[in-house]
Amino acid sequence: MEQDKTLRIKKGTLAGSVKVSGAKNSSLRLLAASLLTKGSIELKNFPNGLLDVQVHLNMLEVLGKKCKAIEDEITIEEKNSTITTLEWSGRSIRNTLLILGALTARHGYGRVPLPGGCKLGERKYDLHVMLLENLGARVWEEGDYLCAEAKMGLVAKDIHLPMRSTGATENSIICASLAKGTTTIWNPHIRPEIIDLIDMLTKMGAKIEVFGQKCIVVEGVSELSGVKHTVIPDNIEALTWAIGAVITQGEVEIENFPFEHLEVPLVYLRESGMKFYRGGTSLIVKGGEAYPIEISTGPYPGINSDMQPLFAIYGAMSNGVSKIVDLRFPGRYGYAEELAKMGMEYKVDGDMLVIKGGNRLNGARVKALDLRAGIALLLAGLTAEGETIIESSWQIGRGYENLEEKLSGLGITI
Repeated sequence: MEQDKTLRIKKGTLAGSVKVSGAKNSSLRLLAASLLTKGSIELKNFPNGLLDVQVHLNMLEVLGKKCKAIEDEITIEEKNSTITTLEWSGRSIRNTLLILGALTARHGYGRVPLPGGCKLGERKYDLHVMLLENLGARVWEEGDYLCAEAKMGLVAKDIHLPMRSTGATENSIICASLAKGTTTIWNPHIRPEIIDLIDMLTKMGAKIEVFGQKCIVVEGVSELSGVKHTVIPDNIEALTWAIGAVITQGEVEIENFPFEHLEVPLVYLRESGMKFYRGGTSLIVKGGEAYPIEISTGPYPGINSDMQPLFAIYGAMSNGVSKIVDLRFPGRYGYAEELAKMGMEYKVDGDMLVIKGGNRLNGARVKALDLRAGIALLLAGLTAEGETIIESSWQIGRGYENLEEKLSGLGITI
C-alpha cells in the first residue's frame, strides 16, 4: 500500500545539476480541462511520474479518454464521450471538483467522488458548490459522491468569490468557458497555474480576458478544440532545490527555473543569506549561510502556503528566531511537531509559527503528514546526524517525480 512506504535518508550535500519538472498544480488543472473537448490534447514538459498525475490519468481513462505517456509528454484522445460519472474506488484527489465542473459544463451532468488530497485545516468545497449553483446547476451529495446537473447547460452570471481561492477561480474559468453568455469572475486568485490554464483554454478557442486581481471575464463558446501546450515549470520544486543547496552547504544548478514566478521568494531568500546567480534558463545556488526569516504567506506574487514548510526548515538551520504566519492554512503547522522529533525547537503563537533555529538536528522516525511536510522532512534529513526514516513517504511522490534519480544526480542516495 502507498501509505506503508518509508524512506531512509542520511546526511549529505546537494551538488550538481537538476532539471525542474512540469508543475504539479498546473498539470492537474490542464488534465481536468481536457474533459471540455473531444479534441486531442498534447502536453509537453508534463510530469508523468507524479503519483497525483497518475491517479488523474486513470480517472480520465474511466471517463472515456485514452492517455498515452512518453517521457515528459502526454497525449489524450477521446474514445467515449458519453460517460459523466467517475466511478472510482481508489485514492481521491481534490481535483475531482474541477472534473465535476468540466463534466457539468460540457455534458450538463457530472458525478464524482467527494474530494481528497492534503488535509490542510478546513478545506471545504462550498465555493465550488456556490459557483456551480450560480451558473444554474443543481448540486447535491449522494453517498460518497458529489453530483451536479444543468439540463439546459450552464448559463453565464457574475461570480463573486468571497476569498482568493485558487481552486474556485480555476473551476469558475472551466465552467464559464462553455456557459451561455459572459461570466465575470470577481476577486480571482491570479497565479502562474491559473495563467497556464487560461493560456491552454485560449488556444482551445476559449475567450478569456484577465484584469489582474480585479476580475476575469469569460465569454462562453459552444465548443472547444484540441490543443498542443507546454506546461510551466514547477516553482515549488525549483524552490526546494535552491533551499536544499543552502542548508546542505552545496552548489546546485537548477535548470528550467521559473524566474518570473519566484521573484518575491527569491528576494526574501537573498536577504536571508542565499547566494545565487542566473545562468540563462537556470539558477545557480552556491551555498550561503541561512539567516533567520520572517514571512507571511499570501496571494501570488507573494509566498504561497505550499512554500512555508520549506521556509521553516530554512529557518531551523539558521542561528536565531524565525517567524512564519500562514493565515490561509494554519493547520499546516502540524509538520513542526515532526521536525521537533529531530530537534527543531518551535512554538505556535496564534497563527504564527515561531522557530528557534540553530539546534543540531538528529535522525529520527518521522511521518510525512502531507506532500509539502514530507519534502521538508527530507531536506531536514539531509542536514541531520544519523539516519532519518520518513513514514508515509509516498506523499512526496505526489509532487516530486523521479525523486531518487534526481537526488542521485545531486550526490544523494535514498
